[in-house]
Amino acid sequence: MKPASPQALALAEIGGLLLDAALAGLLLLALVDRIAPPQDLAWKPFSIDQPLGLATEGKLARISADPAACRAALRAGAVAFVDQPVREDGFCSTRDAVRAQSRLSPAAPVMTCPLALRYAVWERQVLEPAARRLLDNDLVRIEHLGTYACRTIYGRAGERPSQHASASALDVSGVRLKDGRRLTIAGDFRKDGPEGRFLRVARAGACDLFGAVLGPDYNAAHADHLHLDLSSYRLCR
Repeated sequence: MKPASPQALALAEIGGLLLDAALAGLLLLALVDRIAPPQDLAWKPFSIDQPLGLATEGKLARISADPAACRAALRAGAVAFVDQPVREDGFCSTRDAVRAQSRLSPAAPVMTCPLALRYAVWERQVLEPAARRLLDNDLVRIEHLGTYACRTIYGRAGERPSQHASASALDVSGVRLKDGRRLTIAGDFRKDGPEGRFLRVARAGACDLFGAVLGPDYNAAHADHLHLDLSSYRLCR
């Protein structure tokens, strides 16, 4: 039998090393799959009840691109909603819009399903834990100034359409607590105490979930609310 050439032996050795590396990779992947939290793994199912994690944004982006998947995620999270008819008015639209159950007041505003989904995560995974941790209290209501409005940015003629024009933005003005306290962006956002810290944590958490998050640090027009929208770019002010 003819002995193997040095080249063949080298290739066989490389093949063995590659096989060992592949097996080690599979074992590592299996270990990660078992011990890592689901919110950090892109292949694990999404849930509104999961804390924010490394894979949350990717999952939300994927689900938001599919109206059926978005609604399925709301149902799985026990968020009741009613689909809304599509209204088209020039550059304005309520396409893919719902009225979803939440603590928002006024209740159930018209918003796109992707906005409703991200809001539900923000309420459960940012606002609720922060209220208990910083205020030792529970949230009763999240007050807002509106969602859908057929207008350009700042209502100026010739400007590009606002995210509100497609029901893809929400303006949050404050919260009401179980003990009766009312915290507002206008009156409490800059305070040094727990009320101010809570509102700033709420803003920071929103920046992990929404596109543009604009508040008192942005300009005077946002001095009394946090504007949360689905812009394709990230802006946290």
